[in-house]
Amino acid sequence: MMVEELKKIVNKYMNYYNESRRQWNLKKMTPIEYRSHPIAA
Repeated sequence: MMVEELKKIVNKYMNYYNESRRQWNLKKMTPIEYRSHPIAA
């Protein structure tokens, strides 16, 4: 596996983890959903 391929895989997972994954401490919402939720502020 080339270093560039590994970087792409890691970046893709980090994007999923930080933006798409539902999180229990955010009331099962994704971070993007939570930030746009009216009660979040």
